[in-house]
Amino acid sequence: MTLTSAGFRANATDQTSFTVHSEDLAITGFRDQTSFRFFGIPYADAPVRWEYSTPYTGNKTVDARSYGSVCIQNFLGATVGSEDCLFLNVWTPFLPGRNSTTPLKAVMFFIHGGAYIEESGSDPNFDGGSLVSRGDVVVVTINYRLSTIGFLALENRKTNGNYGFADMITALDWVRDHIAAFGGDKDRITVFGQSAGATATHALLASPKAIGKYAAAIVQSNLAGANVATPYSLYYTIPEETKLLADPIIAEAGCNTTGTDPLECLRAVDASVLINLPTIVNDLVVDGTYLTSSQVPINGSGPVANVELMMGVMRDDGVAFTAYPNTTNLTQALIDADLSPAVAGNPLFPEPTGTNATLNVFNVTERVTSDVEFRCLDQATIYSGVTHDLFKSVWFYEFNRSYQLLEYNPNPPLCEAPVTSDHPFGDPDAEYFKCHAGELLYVFGSLNLPFRDDKDLPFMQRIVDIWSSFARTYNPNPDSKFLAARGFTNIAEHLAKEGKWEPVTKENLHKKPVRELQWDSFMTPFGSQEQCDFLGYPLTYYE
Repeated sequence: MTLTSAGFRANATDQTSFTVHSEDLAITGFRDQTSFRFFGIPYADAPVRWEYSTPYTGNKTVDARSYGSVCIQNFLGATVGSEDCLFLNVWTPFLPGRNSTTPLKAVMFFIHGGAYIEESGSDPNFDGGSLVSRGDVVVVTINYRLSTIGFLALENRKTNGNYGFADMITALDWVRDHIAAFGGDKDRITVFGQSAGATATHALLASPKAIGKYAAAIVQSNLAGANVATPYSLYYTIPEETKLLADPIIAEAGCNTTGTDPLECLRAVDASVLINLPTIVNDLVVDGTYLTSSQVPINGSGPVANVELMMGVMRDDGVAFTAYPNTTNLTQALIDADLSPAVAGNPLFPEPTGTNATLNVFNVTERVTSDVEFRCLDQATIYSGVTHDLFKSVWFYEFNRSYQLLEYNPNPPLCEAPVTSDHPFGDPDAEYFKCHAGELLYVFGSLNLPFRDDKDLPFMQRIVDIWSSFARTYNPNPDSKFLAARGFTNIAEHLAKEGKWEPVTKENLHKKPVRELQWDSFMTPFGSQEQCDFLGYPLTYYE
């Protein structure tokens, strides 16, 4: 879908506007060179604080030519957004006519990250235009309530938490009801998310409210294991969350005086105050409705969505979750980072001998963090899922090339390719940390930073092809005929040279089940297996 009369990334005008009719809704969006775009569609009524979202019943004529408000949050040091924020955005390559015989497209439903405290579906890094245009899919991004507004639970039998999580399911329901009018197939929805969005996608696998509503999932850098990762995959009970987080919030907000109803008092507190208190809530809980178990029962002990699954990590996810050390003593640095001091001196975790002593230490603490907060239990999830035949197909990857977001660059400049005289924007072939969120610009094809070498663009094209192929066919190996029909010959040739990405099966669990995604990708064993065993997170952890 490329219309030459519309400017590339054009703004909405009367000449570029289109109206879609679905049930009793008339939704006006616009087109540019990449897609038809519909922004700021309300999928729920304006939410009541700490009540679950309900389907949209407002004005049936919707102007979807500009983004809706983000959910209230503290973003880059400023409080922005509002509580009336439950909007979604749609990018599509075609709009079916009344008598259209064109098959409906696969749908990619994205849940943003941001620790459940920040970000939105309108972040330009998540612009779906390139993914839609090149991948022939429909893309949906969503907002959901954040921080204490979205996740507070109280031990009062009515404030049960998970409001932001429930918003995701309300949005998914809206998509199932209306996406056909935008050219999307409600029976071919792939839910995908990164970081906190990955933990939400992971949790949806076990949610009774979500099972059966989507066909596939892509889980990008799911937090599971030790330290900050623990509550993202091992959910609090409501009493635990109340004692640990809600009670301090009640006190900090001045709602703990005798005779005061904490819920009604908190409802009267300005949202900007609530999200800036010293304590906030940004965790899922076992509420008995949306989540019924303390973790996804990946060992087969409970219901899990029988979907196609792709999952993976960045090679160095832990960089974003590891403070740079202020000591050259590895043992002390491990203690400071709440990591096992037994790692020091262990040959499984060799300390580099470079000239920068603190960087040598950081190489070890970051690696351990990457293992205990991401790699080990994400691999264990795959191991158990395959062992118990929970999913229709399973694919696992590790990203070993990255381009860090400008707005999210932890421990700079460690996540940036090193600058050389031949590579003024950085040399991606040199060694550097491949950090958390470093795949997003590639996945969405939204890289608007300088190309660092002659591989950045074709690598981005290849990743878009892989992600959209999984959504279309549940196989991340793009069909050669699809690539040829679209003239993507350079990508087809490179993929043919690499060989196929193989699914994870019982037969290859102990061989090479992992796709190392880099310029020349290849199959490899699960990473850090001996290290994960030593750290207490073996492949059999969930068994």
